[in-house]
Amino acid sequence: MGGLNNWPIDEKAGERPEGFTGWPEGKKFAIILTHDIEMAHGHDRCKQLAAIEEEMGFRSSFNFVPKRYDVSPELRKYLTDKDFEIGVHGLYHDGKLYRSKKIFMERAKEINGFIKEWNVTGFRSPSMHNNLEWIQALDIEYDASTFDTDPFEPKSEGVATIFPFRVSSKDDSKGYIELPYTLPQDFTLFVMLQEKTIDIWKRKLDWVAEKGGMALITTHPDYMCFDGKKPSVEEYPAEYYREFLEYIKSRYEGQYWQVLPRDLATYWKSNVNATMPPKHEKRNL
Repeated sequence: MGGLNNWPIDEKAGERPEGFTGWPEGKKFAIILTHDIEMAHGHDRCKQLAAIEEEMGFRSSFNFVPKRYDVSPELRKYLTDKDFEIGVHGLYHDGKLYRSKKIFMERAKEINGFIKEWNVTGFRSPSMHNNLEWIQALDIEYDASTFDTDPFEPKSEGVATIFPFRVSSKDDSKGYIELPYTLPQDFTLFVMLQEKTIDIWKRKLDWVAEKGGMALITTHPDYMCFDGKKPSVEEYPAEYYREFLEYIKSRYEGQYWQVLPRDLATYWKSNVNATMPPKHEKRNL
C-alpha cells in the first residue's frame, strides 16, 4: 500500500526504463493531457475546456462513458475535427466492471463495440480500477488505468514509474502500451484536499521534467467551473487548469513533447521494448 510519504513524488518512479534513449527531437520530457468525462454536465463543458487548450496550442484526449449518458456524435466530431482525441472510459462507471472476470468479459464485448464505432485506440477504467491481464480483451493500442503513486485512489497501489510500459500476453499475440497518470488528479487536489493553488501540480511537473519522464495529467470538466462563476462544493475554477498550461509554456518552452496518448503509445511501441518493472509484473493490478 502506498502512503503520503511517497506522494505526490515517489522517487523510485523516476528510474528510466531499459532501452529508453529519450524523447523525439531531443525533448526533455513528454506532456500528455487527458480528461475523463464522468457525467452529462461534464460532457456539456467539453467545448469550453477544449477552447482553453486550443487557444494555448495544446491538444488532449477526452474519455467518455458510453452508457452512462448520451455521448453526442456531434461533440465527438467537433473534437476530432480540431485534432483532439477520443477515448472510452469504462461502460457504465458503476464500480462493477472488475467485480468478476465474467462481468468484465461480457462488458468487454460492448466496450469493443464502442471502440470500433468511435474509431478509437485508447481506454481508461473508471476510478482507476484495473486488471492489466483482463484488459488485453479490449481492442486497444493503449490503456491509461494506472498511476505512478496515488494513495487517494480506491485501489491505491501504483505502478511506481513515470514512463509508459508494454503489457504483453503470455504468447505475445496481443498486448498494449500502458500510460500511467503521473500528476495528481484535479478532484483529489481541489475537491478532496481543498487546495487553492496549483503548487502541487507545479512541484510534480518539475520533478517529472527533471527525470525526463512522462507528465500525464487527467482532469475532469465535471468539476471545473467556467466563465468566472462561483464554484460549487464539488467544483474548482477552470482558471487553475489554464494557469497550469501557462506554467508549462512559460517555464519549459521548447523543452517538452506535447503529444496525444495514441501517438505516444505508437512511438513507445515502435521504439522502446520496456515492460512493466519486474517487482510489479506478477501483481494482479
